[in-house]
Amino acid sequence: MGTVRDIAIIILAIESFFIGAALIFLTWQLYRLIKLLEQEIKPLISSLQDTAGTVQGTAHFVNEAVVTPTMKVTSTVSAAKQTARFLWKTKLGFAKKGDNA
Repeated sequence: MGTVRDIAIIILAIESFFIGAALIFLTWQLYRLIKLLEQEIKPLISSLQDTAGTVQGTAHFVNEAVVTPTMKVTSTVSAAKQTARFLWKTKLGFAKKGDNA
């Protein structure tokens, strides 16, 4: 019975040694992974910030060069259309009571 106990203790000691070595190896690999990610993510974030700035500038340019002039023209044309419709109805006598154009 003592021999079986001694063999079990030896097997557990060897197993503990391998588990400790594997744990040290995995810790080292995790450290290397963190360093690699740090080196890769910093340039990626910088590139992302540059891209966001470019998109913001493009959106501002499109707003100033396309959207604002289009809104001004559309509102002017709509106002002219409503004015002409009102004048056309009242001059020719087409307007009826309660007709709001």
